[in-house]
Amino acid sequence: MSKNIYNEFQMKELEKNPNVLRASERSISYSSEFKIKAVAEYKSGKTPSQIFIEQGFDLEMIGKEQPKRCLKRWRETFERFGEEGFLTERRGKGSTGRPSSKQLSIEEKLRKAEARIKFLEAENGLLKKAGRTRKAGVDEETILTAAEKFSLIEKTIRTYQLKKSVSYLCELAGVSRSGYYDWLKAAQLRAQRDEKDQLDIELIREIFISKKEKVGVLQIKMIMENDYSSVMNHKKIRRLMAKYNLVTKVRKANPYRKMAKATHEHRSCPNLLNREFNQEEPGKVLLTDITYLYFGKGQKAYLSCVKDGATKEIVAYHLSTSLEMDIVYKTLKKLKQAVGDHFHPEAILHSDQGFHYTHPQFQSKVKELGLIQSMSRKGNCWDNAPMESFFGHFKDLAEYKSLDNLGDVRKEVDRVIEEYNQHRYQWGLNKMTPEQYRGHLLAA
Repeated sequence: MSKNIYNEFQMKELEKNPNVLRASERSISYSSEFKIKAVAEYKSGKTPSQIFIEQGFDLEMIGKEQPKRCLKRWRETFERFGEEGFLTERRGKGSTGRPSSKQLSIEEKLRKAEARIKFLEAENGLLKKAGRTRKAGVDEETILTAAEKFSLIEKTIRTYQLKKSVSYLCELAGVSRSGYYDWLKAAQLRAQRDEKDQLDIELIREIFISKKEKVGVLQIKMIMENDYSSVMNHKKIRRLMAKYNLVTKVRKANPYRKMAKATHEHRSCPNLLNREFNQEEPGKVLLTDITYLYFGKGQKAYLSCVKDGATKEIVAYHLSTSLEMDIVYKTLKKLKQAVGDHFHPEAILHSDQGFHYTHPQFQSKVKELGLIQSMSRKGNCWDNAPMESFFGHFKDLAEYKSLDNLGDVRKEVDRVIEEYNQHRYQWGLNKMTPEQYRGHLLAA
């Protein structure tokens, strides 16, 4: 048995050689005449490799050690049994072992009958596999593609040497005979494509693993282009990720993410943005919100952030274990420090209608900074979608759930926001990071 694993194209090429009876994924059956001739030529002084090359074998395909292994086995058979050892019986249908002159025993007949039964079971299995379906909401096996059916037919034919059963097996699987032969002819193209896919998936897998399996197709494409100078169509990346089972970890929706209702003394503001978040001017649209972070053994922290609508950069943020008003006041203070008190003359601070943002004291502080306050419509998360989107990505990227204390959570928040601002390429920012895009807009 060869140590190589042959694909469909290689098996077809091997069977074109008149010295080969048949080829499977792991073995080649040679004709008795070739074995006898090979032993004779070896005795005349030729090397095993020379014998095989002269008979039309590609050593790169069958393996450079294959001729040596075959000749060693054939010479032993020839020395023990002569030419009769090749002509009377072979392994399976072709062993070079000792000829058998005795009648088959009852046990041997039973084994042969069992082999036939196994084939019939495989034939039935082919029909069952080709007819698998998946119903909505029911955990059943999926339908096979035509290519998968062709592969099953090919494997069944090779396993049981039923070359005259192509039409019958195609009918069983529900595919056309012509389609099967077209599929066979394309074996070389599939082999070439598989080799190229193996090379392409290495870089994709490297990026996917380095980002802890939390990046999707577009993120991988941008990382490849910016960090590795490698351009690949996002559809191809999606195909390769599906082919090699690279599944991105995604967050689960939390249906309980709602803030407390505002009291009567709180006042909402009109929605001045109308979802026009990106006005191509850094600092003009500032979005803010608060999210929960559960860590350790049921401990809870709160993250308040301000995001630039044009550059998608997180301008200021504050982490706290308390949901009291101090969390938004400190966020405003950090926002002022971040911009150096040089706000855009028409800067808008947009939020939802949470009790922090409708509080009179908060609204007073916003006015002192010279900002215009805007709010989403009640119960409409889409009016502050970029902020919600950031929190979703943040929870995908951050590893805070297993941390035991607030200090470690704070370090993780710092790390992720720095990565998001400085290293995370975004499709909507011309494949730049938020910091790069801010520089791009200012230069423009």
